[in-house]
Amino acid sequence: MATATLTPTDTVLDELLADLRELIECESPSHDHAAVERSADLVARLGTERLGVAPERIVVDGVHHLRWRLGDPLTPSRVVVLGHHDTVWPIGTLARQPFEIVDGELRGPGCFDMLTGLAMALHAIADLDDPSGVTLLVTGDEELGSPTSRALIEEEARHAAAVLVLEASADGGALKTARKGTSLYRIDVVGRAAHAGLEPEKGVNASVELAHQILAIAALGDAAAGTTVTPTVAAAGTTVNTVPADARISVDVRAWTVAEQRRVDAAVRALVPVLDGAELLVSGGINRTPLEESSSRALFARAQRLAAELGMPEVTGAAVGGASDGNFTAGVGAPTLDGLGAVGGGAHAEDEHVLVDRILDRTVLLRALLADLLADPVTDPPGTAS
Repeated sequence: MATATLTPTDTVLDELLADLRELIECESPSHDHAAVERSADLVARLGTERLGVAPERIVVDGVHHLRWRLGDPLTPSRVVVLGHHDTVWPIGTLARQPFEIVDGELRGPGCFDMLTGLAMALHAIADLDDPSGVTLLVTGDEELGSPTSRALIEEEARHAAAVLVLEASADGGALKTARKGTSLYRIDVVGRAAHAGLEPEKGVNASVELAHQILAIAALGDAAAGTTVTPTVAAAGTTVNTVPADARISVDVRAWTVAEQRRVDAAVRALVPVLDGAELLVSGGINRTPLEESSSRALFARAQRLAAELGMPEVTGAAVGGASDGNFTAGVGAPTLDGLGAVGGGAHAEDEHVLVDRILDRTVLLRALLADLLADPVTDPPGTAS
């Protein structure tokens, strides 16, 4: 039977909320390396206080990541707990969206995605009788697609029996049992400048070419397969009286299968100019492969069993369109369960919030899941998940 020594008391909640307030009030937009470094300093201090040991600080291309390997640091971890301390919110957001709790909802930049999950992880691991075999990895660039932390994440996952991702839950507290894969592209159009009033016919209008390409790109989606291909940030030209010589578009692709990602990838790379004299330059590609349901099945069943044994609300699952670092861990074959963090809503939006009355039960479930995995790891060895 499952046991959980983390007693859901007001004192425990107060301590967790105090840590969370510090995290929220230390703004950490991903693009600001100095802010991410300050945030890493804070996470390192809080983690050292809770876990009794300082983390390893790993700096890659100026981005600060933290790793606690608890127990023998030379022994592969049985369980990797994965989170990030960067957020999407720019410095100054706190002035108009301060940390506050009103009518049971906690608010503040990054509270839902995913600073509450990070605070929960620290407290759940700290409450284990013996955390040996747990690695806590906290990265600093997840919101950018994890360009400097991907190798680190995959390295830890390859040797782990299970990965638990503390991203926020899906609607109603559902765990995230599947995630779409993500591909990211930038397409540059090279045209030729000319005076827009005197001799526009001598130019090759990159804006017009870009318009053709946007329509072609958008047509690559497949609603029946659940594949979305979305042109996002666009720019063109230099001055109002010049035929634009250059233009660019960013493209976001989401798909449930690797086959769909590869189909779209081939199609994007096969795009051809419509205007004579125009040139297309394609960069980017597949960023995260899908987290398929088969990667989470065993862990999800275990979480359901533990919740029932502890008399907690029924654990449900959901497949979601957003990607996370859990896509990377599943991609290297590690059993992965995502969405174990906060219950609430509004990720990346002005109404971002966390339901305070769900923080403790989620932390208790996380603690129970960790203890259960340390005592009885998943039967499938690393590298066998599809």
